[in-house]
Amino acid sequence: MSIPQLLVHDHADNVGVVVVENLKAGTEMICVVTHDNSDFRLVANADIPIGHKVALKPLKAGDTVTKYGEDIGRMVGDAGVGDHVHTHNCKTKRW
Repeated sequence: MSIPQLLVHDHADNVGVVVVENLKAGTEMICVVTHDNSDFRLVANADIPIGHKVALKPLKAGDTVTKYGEDIGRMVGDAGVGDHVHTHNCKTKRW
């Protein structure tokens, strides 16, 4: 397997984390689920910086975002599969 571009902790997660610099729109990412070392492919719909999230399934405003098996916030906008998920469409539930 080549170097993964996206890591997902658990199959229940609905976002993964970009782990390479300069991920460009249209890239077919190698995605690895660290829980069991399985992998899958997903196309990035935008340029996405390292450390930012990518939607693994369609997300709607109000949906809970799950990363590393944890609730990390809620969607305040929609995101399709392969879309960038960050502060423009995802907010913490803390405030």
